[in-house]
Amino acid sequence: MVVRKESKREGRFWAYIVECIDGTYYTGFTNDLEKRIKRHNDGLASKYTRSRLPVKFVWTKEYRQLGLALKAEIMIKGLTRLQKESLVKGKQL
Repeated sequence: MVVRKESKREGRFWAYIVECIDGTYYTGFTNDLEKRIKRHNDGLASKYTRSRLPVKFVWTKEYRQLGLALKAEIMIKGLTRLQKESLVKGKQL
């Protein structure tokens, strides 16, 4: 019997949007939401958010595959501010 290790590409991943103190949005992905928000607020996660602290999650979505979370991040980064606001408010795009 062959036991397969769980692939690093499968598991629990999230695409997310944080809102910065200045009202701007930052989009990313992670496999640990709690750790990621702490790193953002400690100024260690991204250059963009480092000068706009504190940040808070305003939207997250879980994915079971890394590739899907990455695709979601890329798609969200391509949205306009108004489209991102609609997403955050739970409206369909």
